[in-house]
Amino acid sequence: MSAAAPPIRPMRIEDALGVHELCTRVLFSPQPGIDEGLGRARSLARIEHLVTTDPGGSWVAEDEGRIAGVAIALVREGIWGFSLYAVDEAVQGRGLGRRLLDACLAYGADAGATGWLILSSEHPAAMRRYARAGFALAPCVAAMGIPDLRRAPDAVARVEDAGTAGIPLADRIGRAVRGAGHGRDLPTALAGGARLLVLEDRGFALMRGGNAMLLAATDEEAASTVLWAGLAGAPAGSTALIDFMTGAQQWAITVCLDAGLPLSPDGPVFAKGRLGPLAPYLPSGAYL
Repeated sequence: MSAAAPPIRPMRIEDALGVHELCTRVLFSPQPGIDEGLGRARSLARIEHLVTTDPGGSWVAEDEGRIAGVAIALVREGIWGFSLYAVDEAVQGRGLGRRLLDACLAYGADAGATGWLILSSEHPAAMRRYARAGFALAPCVAAMGIPDLRRAPDAVARVEDAGTAGIPLADRIGRAVRGAGHGRDLPTALAGGARLLVLEDRGFALMRGGNAMLLAATDEEAASTVLWAGLAGAPAGSTALIDFMTGAQQWAITVCLDAGLPLSPDGPVFAKGRLGPLAPYLPSGAYL
C-alpha cells in the first residue's frame, strides 16, 4: 500500500523559496542566457506577488520538511487563472495533485469567477486532470530560436516602449481580449526587467529579451506589429520564445515562420466559462 499524500495548507510568504526549489526540480527548464540568480529573483517575486494578491488561491504541501506540492490560482475581474502547479515526483500518484487543484478551483468559485483559464504542461496526468474538470482543450505550438528580422514591417518604428505608463492601455486591451485586465500584475513583471511595448491604442506586448511574456491587441495587424517590435528590440543574437499559440493565433504563427523560428508542439490551453475572444492573444504563463 502506498503512503498517504502529505496534507495541504494555505501558502505563506516564507514558503516562496521552497516553492521555487520545487518548481526548479520538476517544472522549469533553464532559460538560455538567463543568469541563475536573476532567474531565482524573478521567480521569487512572482510567487510572493501572487501569494499576496491571492492568498486564498495559494496552496502547498510539505513532505519531510520541504515543499512537495504547490498550486497557485489568481482571480482578476471574474477571470480565474491557474498560475503555478507542481508536485514532487516522490509524492506523485497519491492524489495530492487533485487536492491542490480542487483547492484552487474552490477559490475561484468562492470568488465568483465566471471564466477559467489554464496553460498546461505536456504532462499527461495534468492534461487528464484539467479535461476531467470540465475544461475544453485547445492544442498549441511554440517557437524558439534566433529570429531573422529582415521581414519585419516598417510599422515597428511606431511601437513605443511605454514602461509603466502603458499599463492603463494594456489593462483596457486585456479586458477586451481576455475578459479581465492585467494591470494588477504588470508592475511585478516590469520590475523584473520586462518591457511593455505599445502600438497607439491598438496593442501591447510584454517582452523580456526575446521572450513574448504576454500580448493582446484589438486587431491582428497590431498584434503582429508589436510582436515583430518585441523581437527586433531584443539584444542582438538573443533567443526568442513565443509559446502557447493556439490555432486562433495564426497571425503569431505567421510572424514566427517569417522570422525563421521553428515550431514545436507545446502544452495546450484549457478554458471554460465566459471569457473574452482570446484573440489576438498570447497569454502569460504567470498571469494568464
